[in-house]
Amino acid sequence: MNIAIILGSLALGAYIIAIVESWATYGRLRLAGPALAALALLGRESVLARKPDRLFFETAPVLLLVAGLLAVAVIPLAPDLIITDLSSGALFLNAALAYVLVALIMAGWGANGAYGMIGGWRFLGQFIAYAMLIVMPITAVAMRAESLMTTQIVISQVELWNIFYQPIGFVLFVIAAMGLAYLPPLDLPLAPGDLAGGVEAEYTGVRLGVLRLARMIIILSLAGATVTFYLGGWLGPWLPPWAWSAIKILVVTVAMLMAGHYMPRIREARYLALSWKLGISLALANIFLVGVIALVVPI
Repeated sequence: MNIAIILGSLALGAYIIAIVESWATYGRLRLAGPALAALALLGRESVLARKPDRLFFETAPVLLLVAGLLAVAVIPLAPDLIITDLSSGALFLNAALAYVLVALIMAGWGANGAYGMIGGWRFLGQFIAYAMLIVMPITAVAMRAESLMTTQIVISQVELWNIFYQPIGFVLFVIAAMGLAYLPPLDLPLAPGDLAGGVEAEYTGVRLGVLRLARMIIILSLAGATVTFYLGGWLGPWLPPWAWSAIKILVVTVAMLMAGHYMPRIREARYLALSWKLGISLALANIFLVGVIALVVPI
């Protein structure tokens, strides 16, 4: 039953993301736009590149979708509304999302096209940049909760949400999440202005539809992780727990989609330099501060 509810919520969330992203990009709010676009993709012929690596080309969209679904499996929408409450849930989420890199490099390589390959290698640069900025804030969150279970992490925030307890970790995690989901201004793997779609350039029809659906699910999973780790998950007054989760995830998703469109695009080399020189230093400071606070003023 939980699986059906969560999958239904994912489908609705992906539709809302498509509406908001179109609004952020083109300035037009079209409620029926995603449905029409999906029908157009389903009705369009799936064209193959001239000499693709067929295994990589076909597998990449499916692997990207599976990575997003696996990440969603450990995100709780309510105390009893989660697919699997693993004892290592926070690390499982990070491990599942590591396959985003594999899928995008496979997509870029498999199409045997210059634009796709450049997009894939650009994402590798982003991965090197954001990888530690995902893991290190999660470490600090787990320190406070004394657990890697995502439900326990939410419960540990009953007195004070982690966004107030460790704001540095929150900022770093959100920046890393935007890089992982290749959202503007970190959308270099797609870069429609200079790569004509990048990793998606050679995909059409159903394959392109799966790629785009997978990206929306990854965005939702990262928004859900942000809510779980820093915004108290399902905690809140008056409304049912699932409603608070839904509202918070929607707010975080819209903020991530809208914010990047008002910033200049950042080259992967610049992102990498900032992440390693400044980001990792701040992440280490965040872990140290959380440890000191936990010893001196337990909350």
